[in-house]
Amino acid sequence: MLDVYRLRSSAALPFLCMKRINTTETSNADLPIPNLEMYQLDVTLKQGNNLAARDRGGTSDPYVKFKIGGKEVFRSKTRHKNLNPIWEEKVSLLIDQLKEPLYIKVFDYDFGLQDDFMGSAFLDLTTLELERPKDVQLPLKDPHYPDHNLGTISLSLTLLAKDPYQRDGTLLMRKSWKRSNKFNTQSLRLTEVHRKSQLWRGIVSLTLIEGKDLKAMDANGLSDPYVKFRLGHQKYKSKTMPKTLNPQWREQFDLHLYEERGGIVDITVWDKDAGKRDDFIGRCQVDLSTLSKEHTHKLELPLEEGEGYLVLLVTLTASAAVTISDITARTAEDDNEHEEIVKRYSLLRSFHNLKDMGCLQLKIIRAEGLMAADVTGKSDPFCVVELNNDRLLTHTVYKNLNPEWNKVFTFNIKDIHALLEVTVYDEDRDRTADFLGKVAIPLLSIQNGEQKAYVLKNKQLTGPTKGVIHLEIDVIFNAVKASLATLVPKEQKYIEDEPRLSKQLLLRNFIRMKRCVMVIINAAYYVNSCFDWDSPPRSLAAFVLFLFVVWNFEIYMIPLALLLLLAWNYFLIMSGKDNRQQDTVVEDMLEGEEEEDDRDDKDSEKKGFMNKLYAIQEVCVSVQNVLDEVASFAERLKNTFNWRVPFLSWLAMVALCVFTAVLYFIPLRYIVLVWGINKFTKQIRSPYTIDNNELLDFLSRVPSDVQVVQYHELKQDPSQSPSKRKKNNPG
Repeated sequence: MLDVYRLRSSAALPFLCMKRINTTETSNADLPIPNLEMYQLDVTLKQGNNLAARDRGGTSDPYVKFKIGGKEVFRSKTRHKNLNPIWEEKVSLLIDQLKEPLYIKVFDYDFGLQDDFMGSAFLDLTTLELERPKDVQLPLKDPHYPDHNLGTISLSLTLLAKDPYQRDGTLLMRKSWKRSNKFNTQSLRLTEVHRKSQLWRGIVSLTLIEGKDLKAMDANGLSDPYVKFRLGHQKYKSKTMPKTLNPQWREQFDLHLYEERGGIVDITVWDKDAGKRDDFIGRCQVDLSTLSKEHTHKLELPLEEGEGYLVLLVTLTASAAVTISDITARTAEDDNEHEEIVKRYSLLRSFHNLKDMGCLQLKIIRAEGLMAADVTGKSDPFCVVELNNDRLLTHTVYKNLNPEWNKVFTFNIKDIHALLEVTVYDEDRDRTADFLGKVAIPLLSIQNGEQKAYVLKNKQLTGPTKGVIHLEIDVIFNAVKASLATLVPKEQKYIEDEPRLSKQLLLRNFIRMKRCVMVIINAAYYVNSCFDWDSPPRSLAAFVLFLFVVWNFEIYMIPLALLLLLAWNYFLIMSGKDNRQQDTVVEDMLEGEEEEDDRDDKDSEKKGFMNKLYAIQEVCVSVQNVLDEVASFAERLKNTFNWRVPFLSWLAMVALCVFTAVLYFIPLRYIVLVWGINKFTKQIRSPYTIDNNELLDFLSRVPSDVQVVQYHELKQDPSQSPSKRKKNNPG
């Protein structure tokens, strides 16, 4: 394969030299297109004309996809409510052969639904002349309805010859070298380019305060508005405020800033409609390059294509210490740096810079026995590391089932209750990366400095997949800062796929809810049995306890009783009498879930039965989510007292001790008075404060039963370990 590549390249060189010498004698039109190894196609997507209407209002929200050889290489922006959209978007594509046509597909964006197919067209690249721009207008067709007129798409194209010996960062993405181990040095160069591009240079803190005088989209003269934010690939979605034109959100989001010169934050406002597509209210933008750093800016942004305006607080700050390095490159200076980090997060500095909570250092050493994802029986694995919204990745090790990465990642910790996720993928040129395995590790469960082999799990984290990954993790944090951060809202994740109806998930949540209700019913039966004197000794003891508690009851006894419950469970655990087990019902339901198949672009061309009955689906999804929330709340309460997360249970004990002392020594009227004064004056003292419930924020850090199963570390089967297999199969 390498010899063929050299022959093609050497055959192309004389032509390139001749082309440079004879440029004044021969025009491009007279020259045949040479059989070069690489071309660059510059495409300008200009506009669409008379496109098909796919929405009930007689309009569409079109966007365009380009494909070459079955792979998506470009997706345009969405133009809302426009049948004659103007894009003027440019893209440069690298292609290694001209026989594959450029496939153009147009879709109508439907929020929450599968996008409607609006037509497609093919462009034969062999009809293009080198270095001569060409404007084309392509009629759109639907293969199922060839007689329908779906409008046209206007493009401007220029084909350029690409030097096959050029080795820039973009060219290194091609498959010509990817499948050969002899080009690993080049892949490392690509890694350096990618590594630099993925390290963020700052944090953009956005606080969505309110909206004013928004456009009414519903028949009652009101709207149910929510807001979407986008900065590059990062997206957030606010909560929905029902029946108002002047919503008060008070939500805060953090985005990563990758470019020193800033960037553009795209903001769109939508009206939530149950049972149909959400209505577009308006849009605005924030140009970060115009804002000074380390300063909070109050912005009032009028909405384009709509009415009213949004009020935002925007702050640009320097990035936290996020680094990537090689294990082999680490020196004695790193030990000194480690000591400095330990001092920085000591208890003596508990009230210095409360946001600087801790530091995570992750060493990704190697993996063994990975799944073969390619037809050659090998894989091209790389790792993606995620800590909340912080996301970094390793380089790719080609044609290897036992890769060694030897990379060190350093993150700043924003929430000690966060989850460290390490996912292994197989790099694939022709489609999205193939999933090979994943581990999810709660930070509080990590043993510092211990190199461990983690069994890789499936996408749902419910069972093992093939292979193990060797990690060494250090978590250094300040316990006081971490405890205070437990009482504030969790960091929201970037926008994820809209929830879809799942029979297995609905059944699982129903069973979880049923179990919680049965606990209450059984408790009621138990109390009632005391009244019925089914067991005289038990009823007599309950009667004496009732008289004692009622006669001597004080308000401080409520947190005291919860404190005693925590202490009793702790005693059971320490004495070895605790019979806690993983909830078999939840485990069975998790194991019964089917993995969701990856959706490709063909799904966008036709709608399934569930999407046509979207209103019914949305109701079912809402029921599914409500069941999950209620069951999770009850399970989090139980797991707090069951010491599932000792850090949180100790924190609850300290809080209950404080509450008991306060209620014992301070009259209740004074406590209520202080609480009421604080509530009434909070908006006056700090008008842009984001209100929160400390108890709910605390419980949000406690894992539910489902999460307990997902975060449970699987034990490696010694008989299935790669080293054991090598001994058994020396050949």
